[in-house]
Amino acid sequence: MASSSSALSRLSNLRGHLHPSHSNKGGVGFIKISPEVSEALSNGHAVVALESTIISHGMPYPKNLETAREVEAVVRENGAVPATIAILDGIPCVGLSMEELEKLANLGPKAQKTARRDIAHVVATGGNGATTVSATMFFASMVGIPLFVTGGIGGVHRHGEHTMDISSDLTELGRTPVAVISAGVKSILDVPRTLEYLETQGVCVAAYRTNEFPAFFSETSGCKVPCRIDTPEDCAQLIDANLKLELGTGILIAVPIPKEHAASGRLIESAIKRALEEARDKNIIGNAATPFLLARVNELTGGASLASNIALVKNNALVGAKISVALAQIKERENKGGVKTTL
Repeated sequence: MASSSSALSRLSNLRGHLHPSHSNKGGVGFIKISPEVSEALSNGHAVVALESTIISHGMPYPKNLETAREVEAVVRENGAVPATIAILDGIPCVGLSMEELEKLANLGPKAQKTARRDIAHVVATGGNGATTVSATMFFASMVGIPLFVTGGIGGVHRHGEHTMDISSDLTELGRTPVAVISAGVKSILDVPRTLEYLETQGVCVAAYRTNEFPAFFSETSGCKVPCRIDTPEDCAQLIDANLKLELGTGILIAVPIPKEHAASGRLIESAIKRALEEARDKNIIGNAATPFLLARVNELTGGASLASNIALVKNNALVGAKISVALAQIKERENKGGVKTTL
């Protein structure tokens, strides 16, 4: 059964990595957990994992650093500890210092966009990697962080039935028990096919305070969800049940962008269509596609999409922190009662 003790056992198993022997050349296999995150996990406090690709590839410097600091501040203000994840000089880091955040922000696109498939290479070569959803989920699960906040996940690209361009975020959700709080799927993608793929992977998809799956910049996508949850406590109960059942899959909790920050869906959809055509003409594919499309859509909308992006990430951080606190409270009640709830 999953409980706060699982986090302690994971930390115990990682002690050798936190203090590697001299024979561990180059730090391969070394995972660095910040003191703040380590203490929070040890004490069963709320921790929220954050990705780092949004810092390196999501927006230019210094806006990326400013946003990263603001998102971490939102998490702290709502009772949780932020754990931004990245690979720096070949060392996977869970929880970044202000200096490390600044280093990553300055590196920008020079840091490798790192999905699960890239982790071993970046570590082995001593490189710098900004973790995507899949890599962030992997490291969060490894150290016992059950919840992760991002802007929007990857998915099935438009015309994916021909290109087979499907984000590894979706397969990670199918095999890693971490709840992902996002504004749904980026609207540059094929939302209906993404939801079909998640169903095939056995991933629970829930929407927060709505019956319709949000589409990143827009509150609506035209797609209904099988599960609606209305409070942080309900979200925490869902995550807790998923862990106790040992389903082995993640959960996607989709939070609509706040109404006051929602950009015009028609304006952005028009920009997306134009950006997709340009990407096809320039043969921009694979993991280069999403950064190109988001940047181009931002240009075409006069910065409206970037402002919306930042607003939704902060809102997701607020909701995610509240869910993390509610989940920690469930564990605390179980520990005080001396009985683990079983299903």
